[in-house]
Amino acid sequence: MEGVQGRSDKLQGASAVIPRSRLRVWFIRACSSIVLWTCLFQLVTVSELWRSHFFLGITSRIHHTIQRPLQAHNELAHPPPTFLPPRNYTSNGFLRVSCNGGLNQMRAAICDMVAISRLLNLTLVVPELDKKSFWADPSNFEDIFDVRHFIDSLQDEVRIVKRVPKRFSRKIEQTTLKMPPISWSNEKYYLEQILPLFGKHKVVHFNKTDARLANNGLPLDLQKLRCRVNFQALKFTPELENLGQKLIRILSKNGPFVALHLRYEMDMLAFSGCTLGCTNEEAEELKRMRYAFPSWREKEIVSEERRLQGLCPLTPEEAALILQALGFDRETPIYLAAGEIYGGERRLAQLRAAFPIIIKKETLLANDDLQQFRNHSSQMAALDFIVSVASNTFVPTYYGNMAKLVEGHRRYSGFKKSILLDRKKLVELLDMHQNGTLPWNEFADAVRKVHERRMGQPTRRRVEADKPKEEDYFYANPYECLCEGTKCDDLLGALNFSQIQ
Repeated sequence: MEGVQGRSDKLQGASAVIPRSRLRVWFIRACSSIVLWTCLFQLVTVSELWRSHFFLGITSRIHHTIQRPLQAHNELAHPPPTFLPPRNYTSNGFLRVSCNGGLNQMRAAICDMVAISRLLNLTLVVPELDKKSFWADPSNFEDIFDVRHFIDSLQDEVRIVKRVPKRFSRKIEQTTLKMPPISWSNEKYYLEQILPLFGKHKVVHFNKTDARLANNGLPLDLQKLRCRVNFQALKFTPELENLGQKLIRILSKNGPFVALHLRYEMDMLAFSGCTLGCTNEEAEELKRMRYAFPSWREKEIVSEERRLQGLCPLTPEEAALILQALGFDRETPIYLAAGEIYGGERRLAQLRAAFPIIIKKETLLANDDLQQFRNHSSQMAALDFIVSVASNTFVPTYYGNMAKLVEGHRRYSGFKKSILLDRKKLVELLDMHQNGTLPWNEFADAVRKVHERRMGQPTRRRVEADKPKEEDYFYANPYECLCEGTKCDDLLGALNFSQIQ
């Protein structure tokens, strides 16, 4: 019994010790926590007051540790751009613009509208894109261009807003003046005739924007601003840029490639009235389309007369012969920068026979890649634009807006090779070759000779007084932005002018 009693006393003593030891542990932990939190609070406070480099260094290292794998995953990851501070000026009013035409016509117009806004100290509203033309593309500005970059990158020159502020919205329809400015106008027109309108109408809406600013005779700072918008501020959306770069990577795997801007789509043929190689039914279909669009002013057109004047796009068959004459062999990859070719594969047969490696974005990319851009002609044209600018050689078969804008970008990128076809001379040579009066060797030699100085080399723009439509287009050759000071004369030469058909 005594043994049992002894064990019982020991157990009771142990049970009394356990609570005391646990209490001691809890007390030590609580005190330690208080001390640690107090120290941490003091360190954070000191770091905030003194902007401690210690903590910034730790944060920076943690940030870079996280960012490295993210950048490896995202091939186009770049540090965020730094922009100049906003220009401080009193705005004379808001300029709204509705662009008209295709992607590249609208692109040039946007550059002009920024320059006009800067000249007149206006606030520019993000431009509206054309949704009513032949292409009926519903895309908005932000569907094609990086709108945030556009606004921020130009803030040191022009204030740009996404919409007219609400305080104007109630009366906007009554107070807005809608008008098309006069084509090819200089700074005097805008300062003397347009600027006073903002005294009465705080919002002016330009409902046409194509070619509303002169090619020549403008102050150098305005010309350089047009370039800055075109080459730097108007970036395509990340989705378009990424897919365009993917196309370029795939194409470049096989070596140098040619981007052929084969402007042989239905709208171009209907507009120009060019029907060489078309069936009678196709010619009638094109004529009906021409009459269906009131804005296409010329209705009765003689196709052969227009072709002999050099005003028709080359046919796919003609393009095949010209590429061969220029020295491209059948192993040359040809990227077709174009929409749907009128007449389909029947019209492409001769081109494919001469150049078996014909590539289109629709066959190079998976359906999932292109799905979001289908039925949006301007977004599809943006992909062709990206590839054309990056190609080793660019050959447009018609000297339209895309050809001119791509040419300008390629000059800006170091005068990359762009073969600017003299269609009037080529039609003459083609007809002589095809009727048997000009053998192949002589034909090929003549084609190459005609284009020796038409490869996108440095040159001055050709100026035609009072004939702005006939002179060289600013955006095709913005030489003011391609050289500095005395270097321009050395680069361009005093009498070095271009002559484009």
